Amino acid sequence: MFHYEPKDLSISEVHRLLLGGVAPRPIALVSTISKDGINNLSPYSFFNAFGANPPVVAFSPSRRGRDATLKDTYNNLTETKECVIQAVTHSMVEQISLASVEYSPDVDEFIKSGLTPIDSDLVKPKRVKESPFQMECKLLEMRSFGEGGAAANLAVCEVIKFHVAEDLFTNGIIDPIKIDLVARMSGDFYSRAGSGVFVVEKPIGKKCIGYDQIPKHIRESEIYSANDLGKFGNSESVPGEIDVKEFVKNLRDEKIEDYESSEEAFLRYQRLNEYKRMLKVALEMKDDQKRYIELSVKCALNDNAMDFAWKAALFVKDVK
Repeated sequence: MFHYEPKDLSISEVHRLLLGGVAPRPIALVSTISKDGINNLSPYSFFNAFGANPPVVAFSPSRRGRDATLKDTYNNLTETKECVIQAVTHSMVEQISLASVEYSPDVDEFIKSGLTPIDSDLVKPKRVKESPFQMECKLLEMRSFGEGGAAANLAVCEVIKFHVAEDLFTNGIIDPIKIDLVARMSGDFYSRAGSGVFVVEKPIGKKCIGYDQIPKHIRESEIYSANDLGKFGNSESVPGEIDVKEFVKNLRDEKIEDYESSEEAFLRYQRLNEYKRMLKVALEMKDDQKRYIELSVKCALNDNAMDFAWKAALFVKDVK
């Protein structure tokens, strides 16, 4: 690994490290208004939520790196104490890039970006019509952490009203595919959340067995990753020996349509993540059977088929 102390690097080098390693970062599209009534709109990727009672979000309108001057968002927010923070979706990301250009304080970024200003209900800054998730906010505190170039200013805000598009919801939660958020990476790179969404089951309310209770032969496998073992540890119980034997016997006896038993077929099933067919082939193999069974288990884990994965993984102990 490379090892760095910030004091030995330039500001731009530190900045690049942070942008590359602390990512992907949600983007706050912040609208403010000057004391003279001029709209301002700018994106910030040093941003997140920090509580729900009251709902608190924070972002950093840091000083400009080249000359340490303060940004319009900072000046407007400290003067008026109000802002609107919008989510950034893939459908508007190019317009957000336009809004990030450093125009002079008398320029309205709504006009430059082509985004549509609409009235807020409780604050003076405008909302962005194109964003499906908007938060009207009041400033709780502005903390400054230096006066040099790229020094952080932390704007801590309380959300006093949410505006959320009705069609974003699935079963009462905002669907990540429907909202299609984008996030900032390093350089010119962005991440599109809807293209890489996956599920990690929360262990809240469960009595998980934990990593230490996973059988040794599973923990020491060369096939399973740390994430695979984490899924085993997130289980509440381990199938018994009788259940495992019955599971294997039933699979061996089962007649599966269009089933083929060969190494070539195994690899084809693996590409398709057809772990049941994979395991049936593996049970019929004479050479390297343990490895093929564990590859079947790994595919089952990818599909969160935990009962199948457990029973197949436990059976490996009896394979010579």
